[in-house]
Amino acid sequence: MSAGPWKVAVLMGGWSSEREVSLSSGAGIVKALEERGHTVTAVDMGATPAEGRDLPAKLLAANPDVVFNALHGFPGEDGSVQGLMDVMGITYTHSGLTTSVIAIDKQLTKQHLVPHGIPMPGGRVVASEELFVADPLPRPYVVKPVNEGSSVGVAIVTTEGNYGSPIGREVEGPWQDFDELLAEPFIRGRELTVAVLGDKALAVTELKPKSGFYDYDAKYTDGLTEHVCPADVPQEIADAMLAIALRAHKLLGCTGTSRSDFRWDDERGLEGLFLLEVNTQPGMTPLSLVPEQAKYMGMSYGELVEAIIADALAAKGDKG
Repeated sequence: MSAGPWKVAVLMGGWSSEREVSLSSGAGIVKALEERGHTVTAVDMGATPAEGRDLPAKLLAANPDVVFNALHGFPGEDGSVQGLMDVMGITYTHSGLTTSVIAIDKQLTKQHLVPHGIPMPGGRVVASEELFVADPLPRPYVVKPVNEGSSVGVAIVTTEGNYGSPIGREVEGPWQDFDELLAEPFIRGRELTVAVLGDKALAVTELKPKSGFYDYDAKYTDGLTEHVCPADVPQEIADAMLAIALRAHKLLGCTGTSRSDFRWDDERGLEGLFLLEVNTQPGMTPLSLVPEQAKYMGMSYGELVEAIIADALAAKGDKG
């Protein structure tokens, strides 16, 4: 298909914990595409599963050349919506069904990447009930939902913390919202991320929260986190992160764009570098990291959106 103009349906909203982020991403994408002369239909999947049942009808009514999938979390990032659009024969952006199923699950991602030499933290999936009996790992350790993004439900359990020992059943934390959690050793050091677009890793950004750690609020509240792009890290570390992000993107079968999140213990050099997860539906909000890195590489927001769509059209019928 030509470089446009295209008929694009921008799919956003949904009922995950990241609904508001998705709506913000979608609004920015709609605006950018309209400014660049494309015919755009904004499609809110709805705020409840009941509303979501109308999605096939909404997509048929839009009759797009391509859907820009701006959903975050379940069911737009886990393969559910991807499977629906595959069945409907609709071309869509970002990764396909199989890749989405694997990448949304942090444990499955490890099982897929670690055998190929990708450095990731150890740990295991535990029933939340186990935490009220004994620690699954030596403190400090991190617990997080197995299949949520945007640092939703992350808790760092330390010796000095207020969660109790063992963790108190009534203490506020992700164990109250999720039956299972992934427990991993806490990696001291710095929070870094790399975006991949097509077959190129873009840049390394360091994330410096003004307080606490890089949780959901720090990600999406203006002024709570400083973004340093390019990150002030040794070239050896930057090169390693770019290479790992691109390799993980390819091993998982990602298409379009992805974002790989890292922790780096700067006292350990390369041995202290760990990939935490790969996000197949990175945010496209004003505070999001992929547009920021694209801008650093000389690409405007509108050009980035068009590049993601062009990748989807080129990969039509060939998604992982």
